[in-house]
Amino acid sequence: MSCVLVLLSVIVLSGDGIISEGASRPHVVNVGAIFGLNTLHGKVAYIAMKAAEDDVNSDPSFLGGSKLRILMNDAKRSGFLSIIGALKFMETDVVAIIGPQTSIMAHVLSYIANELKVPMLSFTALDPSLSPLQFPFFVQTAPSDLFLMRAIAEMITYYGWSDVVALYNDDDNSRNGITSLGDELEGRRCKISYKAVLPLDVVITSPREIIDELTKIQGMESRVIIVHTFPKTGRMIFEEAKKLGMMEQGYVWIATTWLTSLLDSYSPLPPKKIEAIRGVLTLRIHTRESRKRRDFGARWNKLSNGTVGLNVYGLYAYDTVWIIARAVKSLLDSEANITFSSDSKLTSLKGGTLNLGALSIFDQGPQFLEFIVKTKMSGVTGPVQFLPDRSMLQPAYDIINIVGDGFKQIGYWSNHSGLSVIPPESLYSKPPNRSSSNQHLYNVTWPGGTSETPRGWVLPNNGRRLRIGVPNRASFKDFVSSVNGSNKVEGYSIDVFEAAIKLLPYPVAHEFVLFGDGLKNPNYNELVNNVSTGVFDAVVGDIAIVKRRIRIVDFTQPYIESGLVVVAAVTKLNDTPWAFLRPFTPPMFTFSTMFFSHRENTVSTLGRVVLLIWLFVVLIITSSYTASLTSILTVQQLNSPIKGVDTLMSSSERVGFQVGSYAENYMIDELNIARSRLVALGSPKEYATALQNGTVSAIVDERPYVDLFLSEFCGFAIRGQAFTRSGWGFAFPRDSPLAVDMSTAILGLSETGKLQKIHDKWLSKSNCSNLNGSQSDDDPEQLKLRSFWGLFLLCGIACFIALFIYFFMIVRDFCNHHKKPEEEEATVPSPEGSRSKTLQTFLAYFDEKEAESNRRLKRKRNDDLSLKSS
Repeated sequence: MSCVLVLLSVIVLSGDGIISEGASRPHVVNVGAIFGLNTLHGKVAYIAMKAAEDDVNSDPSFLGGSKLRILMNDAKRSGFLSIIGALKFMETDVVAIIGPQTSIMAHVLSYIANELKVPMLSFTALDPSLSPLQFPFFVQTAPSDLFLMRAIAEMITYYGWSDVVALYNDDDNSRNGITSLGDELEGRRCKISYKAVLPLDVVITSPREIIDELTKIQGMESRVIIVHTFPKTGRMIFEEAKKLGMMEQGYVWIATTWLTSLLDSYSPLPPKKIEAIRGVLTLRIHTRESRKRRDFGARWNKLSNGTVGLNVYGLYAYDTVWIIARAVKSLLDSEANITFSSDSKLTSLKGGTLNLGALSIFDQGPQFLEFIVKTKMSGVTGPVQFLPDRSMLQPAYDIINIVGDGFKQIGYWSNHSGLSVIPPESLYSKPPNRSSSNQHLYNVTWPGGTSETPRGWVLPNNGRRLRIGVPNRASFKDFVSSVNGSNKVEGYSIDVFEAAIKLLPYPVAHEFVLFGDGLKNPNYNELVNNVSTGVFDAVVGDIAIVKRRIRIVDFTQPYIESGLVVVAAVTKLNDTPWAFLRPFTPPMFTFSTMFFSHRENTVSTLGRVVLLIWLFVVLIITSSYTASLTSILTVQQLNSPIKGVDTLMSSSERVGFQVGSYAENYMIDELNIARSRLVALGSPKEYATALQNGTVSAIVDERPYVDLFLSEFCGFAIRGQAFTRSGWGFAFPRDSPLAVDMSTAILGLSETGKLQKIHDKWLSKSNCSNLNGSQSDDDPEQLKLRSFWGLFLLCGIACFIALFIYFFMIVRDFCNHHKKPEEEEATVPSPEGSRSKTLQTFLAYFDEKEAESNRRLKRKRNDDLSLKSS
């Protein structure tokens, strides 16, 4: 209230009201307008509002015989004159004020509007902070800049940028608009990295301040620059940027709606003017194509006498007058009187040289305001309607690209569906779809004439090298280590980083800074935290990507897979010639003995069923044995009481971990293993010693370390599966674009095979057989012979015994069935002849037995066929 009294005490001009108290149908309804008529928006608004006034009054029946009169006040871009104009209008009993032109004055004059109940409507003061809760009598008749900033934020996300620079004047409209942009970007994991603030547009007389800010921006990382200002300042910004070489390839410029207003009103621009803005993106409030808009555009040249072109604010000025006219009609049609009364709060201020009593309250102001916000009409801008929060219905923007000697439209943005190449009005009947796959814009010609989307950032041009933190390891130095105690570093991780840096399309000057004393492995959480605090620009090394760390930094694509595993001492089981007997567990041996006994074949149905069951069980036993034996002989069977992480969780034995590893906290926090059970170990040799002497029953560490340990020390193996999944990457500050480019480079190394070559150079070592549950490193043929020679020996002995028994039985039968004739009855043969005759008789007997066996088998088959046929 004190603010209002101060403003009212500035100056009041005396005069008589046009509308007297108690008049039912006034002859004239006054509406004030406050604009700087020497500005672009002021010139266009004046012409459009006068055209709307004529159109309203061209039909006397519209207001029932009353006429609408627009009273103009030329504020000349002066805040003081704007206040004077507002007070003058309040003295002459206006029902509404169109304006003011700027948000600075909107904040000030809205206090007067609130006090005297006079609605104030503006289509240029679009500051998002002008809330209807604070200023209920201030109405924005064009979309708030909140939606403009939302559109820009979605464009930035669409093109994949993360950091922007904001360049703006230090006034309420520009400042609060950029604040809204920052809020919108934050919700999309983007940010304004620098705010370049310029003096007020009205006080800038030389480009000195602009040049200073542009020079600062040149040395910064971000190349995406948002210009939220006014036509005068905007022209100077781009002229100086052109001189500084900032309109070349690599830069991105996005200008707000001031630039499209300039282009629409003074197109075509002179060649030097257009050259300074080629490649710039800008936005224009979208107005729906309609016959009303075309007809008004056709009249414009006559209305303006060719002095200025029609821009979108001229369309909103025209519709704003019609909003007021329709509200006046509704008020008069409701049979309400338009009356004004004295403000009791100003009574004590009467007298002296100030005629404050001339200021009066619009008695029907609240009712009139309600008619305004309930407006629903079709204007030259399209459908005109206010939502419950006073925002305009269906806010949308055209997205423009400055090319050649003019400009082209590359798409639209709407609050309904985001970015699209389809006019918004054709999407309103469909459900909103803000998915990334549904966001589209046509190709852009960027500064410098390129069609390739700029990456939006460069390394700061300040001569400083990137400080890359590197862990000064005491063990597992194949990954990263200091060379002979110097500041030079080498290792697998370093080679991957350097190879990836070489794939970037720009140079990256950097230096490695060791972290730790080299006597023990450093704490990796502290190392990563130094990136978030700015001590290091990045961290390179064997850095595991874990939840705790990704909260404070951004990681690249993993360059090696990792995860926690359990390693323990083991012994081999299958390096024996009797391995084939291992599937015969006692239950299986008993079961097999029962079913492999000889069964007499019967011809009964029951016998057949029993035979089928018997064959089925034999098949199962054979298959089981085959599968078990295959598993035993293809995967080395390792013996250890430690079966995996579950064994560690259920036991009370001690567990080792690597100094500096996140495994310690993981076992305590996630596996609930008591800290007293954990033993810190500093090197692979300590691993082997601790496992061999029983200091620890197992060690938990990341897979790359374990693989390197197992390649050097024999008698140990991984037990169970990895119980976490992660990888190693390089750490950068949050939202660092370098992290994205390095990820792309790492993928390139993987696709070309270079990543594998670096891995083989540093990590492909083996001093003993692999015991990690994979196939043996021995020659497969030697493994087969070593595993089966016991089986071959048993088979050979069994065959020899069977042949011996068979031969013995044949000889016995031959002796029993062919006794020799009496010696006295026979002629005594020679010894040689006797042996030959005996051999011939034996062979004949053997053939006879074979023939008899064949006849018996044939007869049995015939009997079986006879039984089946019967």
